[in-house]
Amino acid sequence: MILEFSCSNHKSIKDMVTFSSIAGSDDTFENTLKVFNNHRVLRSAVIYGANGSGKSNFISALVFMKDLVANSIKHQPGQGIFQAPHKLSSLDTPSEYKIQFIKDDVRYAYGFSIVKNAVKDEYLYYFPNGRQVKIFERDNMKVKPGDKYKNSFELSLGALKDNRLFLSCIANYTNLAEVEAAFIFFSLDIVVYNPMVNNWTEFSIELLQSTPEVKKIFIDVLQALGTGIQDVRVKLEKVKPSVTDMPQKFPDALKSFFATQDASKIEAKVIYKEFETDLMAEESTGIKKLFEMICPIIDIVNKGKILICDEIETSLHESVVYEIVRLFQNARKDVFAQLIFSTHDTSLLDSNLFRRDQIWFTELNATNRSTDLFSLAEIRNVRKTENLGRGYVSGKYGGIPMLNKSFFQSFGDMK
Repeated sequence: MILEFSCSNHKSIKDMVTFSSIAGSDDTFENTLKVFNNHRVLRSAVIYGANGSGKSNFISALVFMKDLVANSIKHQPGQGIFQAPHKLSSLDTPSEYKIQFIKDDVRYAYGFSIVKNAVKDEYLYYFPNGRQVKIFERDNMKVKPGDKYKNSFELSLGALKDNRLFLSCIANYTNLAEVEAAFIFFSLDIVVYNPMVNNWTEFSIELLQSTPEVKKIFIDVLQALGTGIQDVRVKLEKVKPSVTDMPQKFPDALKSFFATQDASKIEAKVIYKEFETDLMAEESTGIKKLFEMICPIIDIVNKGKILICDEIETSLHESVVYEIVRLFQNARKDVFAQLIFSTHDTSLLDSNLFRRDQIWFTELNATNRSTDLFSLAEIRNVRKTENLGRGYVSGKYGGIPMLNKSFFQSFGDMK
């Protein structure tokens, strides 16, 4: 689970902003919290904000950190690290990224900064038995290992470059369990859903076929959504494409290539009370989207991973998002699953779904065009029973553009 994430000088984010999933003193939905040592940790969080206020940029900063840890070991000499600083920052201002997280019941603290497309500094600590242990600190190309690791990083230092994170290097050139755990947290445990890139349908069918537990939860969710679906019958098998089935216009070389590749043959029947349909040929886009999304999300919850999604309503109806949030809220007590997403959908601003410290807002500072991030728990005089959607739309909490009379008058002048 992510305990805290901070960043600065990333796109519209100029000064340091901090997201925290450490629960406040509020005792609402206490049974949905995950307890770790002396901390009560939130299993989900939602981010609201006007278009252009920076909520997508905050999500992208977290995704950037994940991707750089996972992939910077592949960077070649002369290949600078991508950097997207704030437009009003100087060239010498570093972009900073810091995170505290839990992996295998141990807390970690990791961070780095980038300036002029190269790593400026970096650190990694972990807290076995609750006590801080330094794994390494880095200043440009100089690395200072912790006392326990003085002779552990020789091969890793040989792979280090100014465009590579040292965590990426030591994860690939050592066998240290604590380092591998930290690397896997970024590379595998944080799952980013982008509807323009991801298509999880085949993975979903495979899960339905192989995992009865996932199938049962999936059917329960479909019924809770009122789809009328009673059951599903699926089959996924690998087949070799036949050259005779390929378009005649395909070059022979291309036909030969595809003939050597495994293809997936999917059969999926959706069973209603009085009839059944073919998922691919007969079902609506909405039902297909449920098949694509719900099973992987159940898998993410069961395996204790973190799902990150920007503008989740572009992929799913509000009632589906509601059920997804409930999946994370009601995950097993031994599972560290977490959901962080942004949305414009005010129907989800519901005190029956979220605590006040789970709701976050981004707002653009008009003076320096910089993003600020704050939670509803930081705003005074917000009652537990308050209509949060109405309060947000009215501008009570900030985070939305305030439309004045001249805005509406301009439409009247057009008549």
